Amino acid sequence: MKRSAWRYLWKSEDIRKKLLITVALLILYRLAANIPVPGIDRELIRSLTQGNNPAAGLLNLLNLLSGGTMTNFSILAMGVYPYITAQIIVQLLVPIIPALEQRLKDDPRQGRIWMEKWTMILTIPMALLSAIGQINIFNSLVGGQVLQNYGFSGANLLPTITVLVTMVAGTMFGIWLGQLISEYGIPNQGLSLIIFAGIVSQIPNNLAAVLSDQQNWWWMLALILVILLLTIFAIVFVQQGRRNVPVMFPGRRVGNRMSMPVRSNLPLMVNMAGMIPLIFAQAILTFPALVASWFQGSQTEWVRNFATSVVSIFGGTSGWYALFYFLMVVAFTFFYTDVLFAQQNYGENLKRQGAQIPGVTRGAPTQKYLTKVQRRITLPGALFLGIVAVLPYILTPIFPVSGRAGLGLVTAAGLLIVVGVVRDTFMIIETELKLHGYDENLIRG
Repeated sequence: MKRSAWRYLWKSEDIRKKLLITVALLILYRLAANIPVPGIDRELIRSLTQGNNPAAGLLNLLNLLSGGTMTNFSILAMGVYPYITAQIIVQLLVPIIPALEQRLKDDPRQGRIWMEKWTMILTIPMALLSAIGQINIFNSLVGGQVLQNYGFSGANLLPTITVLVTMVAGTMFGIWLGQLISEYGIPNQGLSLIIFAGIVSQIPNNLAAVLSDQQNWWWMLALILVILLLTIFAIVFVQQGRRNVPVMFPGRRVGNRMSMPVRSNLPLMVNMAGMIPLIFAQAILTFPALVASWFQGSQTEWVRNFATSVVSIFGGTSGWYALFYFLMVVAFTFFYTDVLFAQQNYGENLKRQGAQIPGVTRGAPTQKYLTKVQRRITLPGALFLGIVAVLPYILTPIFPVSGRAGLGLVTAAGLLIVVGVVRDTFMIIETELKLHGYDENLIRG
């Protein structure tokens, strides 16, 4: 019966309008992603990403995270990741600073508005630092200037400020489009769909790179599709995983009668952190390579050799990177889940409602018990997330693929984002259909 409801998707004027607005804004974003930064040598950057050295691996990794805008060095080369990084920092500051935590407890609505305001403010310096870092990386790799008239002194100052303002403005433009999608298009899916569009746009190029040098391309394509389907099934299975904790809600008085207590369940997610640990782990692991790349052209031999070793290890192509990536994803999954779970404060919320977990005292003991349960079920979710994260490195020795371009088809962040966004979008559309009267009962009638 749910399939039948989708037949009425285009019939609802409101839903049709939201879908058209979403598609139009995503097309606008992809068009803007092809506008280059003023004065950039695009051919030089493209040649850097086509090599097999650690520097090329690092650039391909950054290109994948930005949705393919890095090879063009467009005004959207940083994507919306400075906003996501700022959002993570603000969320992590809440449990550290008691005044912020108390502010969220006293007035959750105003607290969320305050967090959104400071997230936007923090995004600007994060985007500025990211823009400077990206330009310095390319300059150090080519041993020269990828941008004309770049520098912070003399006649180069004004062109440099222009480039940096353009890149920061591009990031803010992408964030603005995402917010427009959430407000006028598919609700609460703006930034996710922006990132989703960037990843999906790279699939044809990645697929062509995998098959271009394969003689028997058909069996390679079949093998990749099988791996993708199995991975997607596993991601959906784990993402949908819940642990239902029994909760007793008190009965209510109706007239002179007292209703019986209501038994319900509190669902705890196996993977509450989503893709955030992947993004955080990648950001931290690529940071040493970004810094070291500045010193690869040093005149001092030991500094140059050390910088080259750091780029080789943390450039996204080595086995050490895969090991560190796995460990950090697992660690950040536990850490971020603890932060989010503490903010939910289930113990106090259940106490206000008069609800109780059988055999557990209300308040702080309930929160402590639920935290213990959440950590226990997070373990398999964290291990699974870590395995999916290093899946490309596991597959590399098993069958020949064309480097990281080919592995871009099965990277963890890409698959989790694509699967998560598609699933959430379908659920939102189904909810919209029901709100507009296109539910199962109406279809039966």
